[in-house]
Amino acid sequence: MSSVARPEHAPAHLSPRTIALYAVGSLGTGGYATLPGLVLTYFLTDNLGVAALVAGVIVTAAKVWDVVIDPLIGAASDRQYARTGSRRGLMVVGALTLPLFFALTFAVPPSWGPTAGAICVLLAFLATATSFSLFQVPYVALPAELTRGYDERTRLLGWRVVVLTAAILLFGAGGPELRRAGSDPVAGYLLMGVVAGVAIGIGMLIASRTADAAPVAGAAAPREDLAATGFRAPYTAGLQTLRRSQPFRALLGTFLLQALATGTMLAAAQYVATWVLRSEAAVTLVFLSLVGPALVATPVWTAIARRIGKERAFAVASGLFTVAAATLVIAAWLPGGWMYGSIAMAGIAYAGLQSLPMAMLPDVISHDEQRSGAGHAGTFTGVWTAGETIGFALGATAVSLTLAATGYISTVAGTTAQQPDEALTGIVLSFSILPAVLMLASLLTLRRYRLRRSDIEA
Repeated sequence: MSSVARPEHAPAHLSPRTIALYAVGSLGTGGYATLPGLVLTYFLTDNLGVAALVAGVIVTAAKVWDVVIDPLIGAASDRQYARTGSRRGLMVVGALTLPLFFALTFAVPPSWGPTAGAICVLLAFLATATSFSLFQVPYVALPAELTRGYDERTRLLGWRVVVLTAAILLFGAGGPELRRAGSDPVAGYLLMGVVAGVAIGIGMLIASRTADAAPVAGAAAPREDLAATGFRAPYTAGLQTLRRSQPFRALLGTFLLQALATGTMLAAAQYVATWVLRSEAAVTLVFLSLVGPALVATPVWTAIARRIGKERAFAVASGLFTVAAATLVIAAWLPGGWMYGSIAMAGIAYAGLQSLPMAMLPDVISHDEQRSGAGHAGTFTGVWTAGETIGFALGATAVSLTLAATGYISTVAGTTAQQPDEALTGIVLSFSILPAVLMLASLLTLRRYRLRRSDIEA
């Protein structure tokens, strides 16, 4: 089959409309990444009475499913792009189906019992994850095809992270408020699931329009008969991208460790609010402190990246996050309002941790295209999204294992329990030392990233 002819060069300067449409997609990605990570484990342990270890297995199983399907979706997106010149079709399917499955995830009542409840949540969350991946994998591939400019990609992803930050604030603070707005915990969780699911789907649907405006960053899209086909082919193609692209290996390893670090902190936030700060509602303030500064900090990180390079700015943000997280270990002996200051420092760094690696990924894809040809962005982003998923999944798993090892007591809605001192210490360690150590390890892999501005602009 012949290739789909496209403009020879992507535009050097993106229009405000294109940037705005693309950024709105973060309303969906921010909501999906935030609410399940923030409340799903807590929903299982403290609403359905599921043991902490089993709750961790459920969250991890859904994420493992993501890892399995993301390369398949990446290959399907590349084939669709070769055939039609657009990645929009899969994005629309994901946007239309996610609201239903997301609502069903939080629709399980405690009266069904822990076993039935755990199974139903697992099935609904697997379906939600599938819908999200149908959107997310082609969505992440678009920046490499929207522009070839080194700084223009930072600008595009910077605005995306501004919307992502606002979405995290909206869902992170508004989700728990919706949960409390219900007449009882069961109705509250259902209300949260319905409203959040619809909002996520709308953001995804709007952003899917960007796919029709994305010219390939070369002369033509690949021939459809050269795109990966068959069940094993997408995984083989993903392994090939890892073997041939050293910058991709370094960036992916760094991002995976950092997703694990931030996922750990996110999953522990609700437990910190309830048992360390002694207020379930304090999770809203924790989230505002962590994410709020990013609204202001994201443009600053963009300016720093323009001045010293994306990779150096990324290292600075990682170091700042490490220090901020490590200071929170003091809460094991002296919990209190001072913690919000350290959390806010981590929030400033978090803005860079979101925008800079996402702006570096299109550079990696372009670098590979110079050597191996265009049209494989979906393969890269399938592997990338799978790696990100692994990180966030293992973050929730690490918290669950820590809670189980330190004797955390699970409860059902409407009941309370006195947690042992060991469990409180485990919660603090999950929120401080563990993410700090993981972030420190990511700096070692980042040192192996060798792409610079001159490599891209050449």
